[in-house]
Amino acid sequence: MKRTLAIMLALVMVLAMFACTGSKKPEASQELAGEYSILVWTGEAAVDLTKQQIENFNNTNEYGIKFVATVNPVSEATSADQMLQDVSAGADLYCFAQDQFARLVQGGALNKLGTESANVVKAANDAGVVAAATSGDTMYAYPLTSDNGYFMYYDKTVIPEEDVDSLEKLIADCEAANKYFAFETNTSAWYLASWFFATGCTSEWTTDDAGKFISVKDTFDSPEGLIAVKGMKKLVDSPFALSSSSAGEFASGAAIVVTGTWAYEEILGYLGDNMGVTDLPSFEVDGKEYHLGSFNGCKLMGVKPQDDAHRLAALHLLAQYLTDEDRQMERFDALSWGPSNLNAQKSEKVQSNPGLAALLKQNEYSIPQGQIHGSWWDIAKVIADDVKAATDEAGLQAALDNYYGKINALFNMSEDELNAWSAIGAIGGTNWDTDFAMTKVEEGVFETEAMELHAGEEFKVRQGASWDVNYGKDGVAGGDNCVVEADGTYRIHFEEATGLITLVPAE
Repeated sequence: MKRTLAIMLALVMVLAMFACTGSKKPEASQELAGEYSILVWTGEAAVDLTKQQIENFNNTNEYGIKFVATVNPVSEATSADQMLQDVSAGADLYCFAQDQFARLVQGGALNKLGTESANVVKAANDAGVVAAATSGDTMYAYPLTSDNGYFMYYDKTVIPEEDVDSLEKLIADCEAANKYFAFETNTSAWYLASWFFATGCTSEWTTDDAGKFISVKDTFDSPEGLIAVKGMKKLVDSPFALSSSSAGEFASGAAIVVTGTWAYEEILGYLGDNMGVTDLPSFEVDGKEYHLGSFNGCKLMGVKPQDDAHRLAALHLLAQYLTDEDRQMERFDALSWGPSNLNAQKSEKVQSNPGLAALLKQNEYSIPQGQIHGSWWDIAKVIADDVKAATDEAGLQAALDNYYGKINALFNMSEDELNAWSAIGAIGGTNWDTDFAMTKVEEGVFETEAMELHAGEEFKVRQGASWDVNYGKDGVAGGDNCVVEADGTYRIHFEEATGLITLVPAE
């Protein structure tokens, strides 16, 4: 009985060990000594560096831990889809974009941090990233980067430096030079939100500890929201407004492109010494100026739940190591990834990087991108089209009312609606803004009504009118878009068990 109790106490110490932050090596660390074969997923660019960092951990850790790691290139944008297909077969450690966090918590693919460990991580990293890694009061992931935001690149031969703070002057400069102002307001809710954040609006979603969305505090439909769309209309009504965030627009007649750090090298190639980089401008409504806001996103590292408590504790130690200040600076030096660690953000090297410096400057006006319902992106992105179509203030208000009604409806969806499958894409004259209902033709098999499709059109199948669960080409969850190969009248056919999507010619 005494031996059983001793083993149980040792196990408790092991589980708590990775939360320890003192310099003294815990006595229970000997329990972790040994070799562990693990699978790690990270972005392709970071594979070699991650291998080296794991080897450095093996050579320097005080616990006698050695990881034999297979490090595979898996995009942070699609890693959640792969994990949720079969968590047991997924990576032990994996990197993912923060907008996938709620799905991973709900799918049981993330092991939570210990209380002390979470407190250390919270103190070391910026608040936006910490919020993105937290569901309810529980932290489920380690901050990896804080560089998924946007700001303004411009052509100095067209845009005078003294105009960069004024939206109205920037629009006038572009129109005078017959150059485009590329800001993805009409096709992306991520960018469109800038206008509302400028006037103090919020869209804050609450999840429970299981990652389920339970409420939203959204103030877009408000007097402040009306000010936001008045400012938005100044740009979307311009004949030189372009809804795009592509760096390539500089090769196609743009003088301004709002995008992020990932575009820095490409834009430098187009503009060279004529490249300007700064935060977003302000717009004016009724004599008052409002600085455009932005989302501030990030990448996170997760630990998959494990049956072996020793292995789990060792993995948490490795995750904490791979996301600490020194490792974040190594990724900055090698890959120009923006750190989430507060000390790293303040370093001279980070501050002297033009793209990251502009991002950090814009972050003063940014909103941390927390957990957002998967349907929101489609609901919000149509606001700009409604604003452009509006001819008076009543039309602008109607655009906000339409949006608010759809937001509220999300929490009134029936179980059948949440489980329903639909097709969405650039099909039937729509542009990824309309769901085509699918009906069950037999158990686990669904089809749309017959519709006319054209070669080159793209689409996917999703559940609950949300991007949380979606399938694309070859039945891959979250995969590439399906592409129509030939003109015709088809039913879109979907098999739930395999995810396979086919086009069935209509009789």
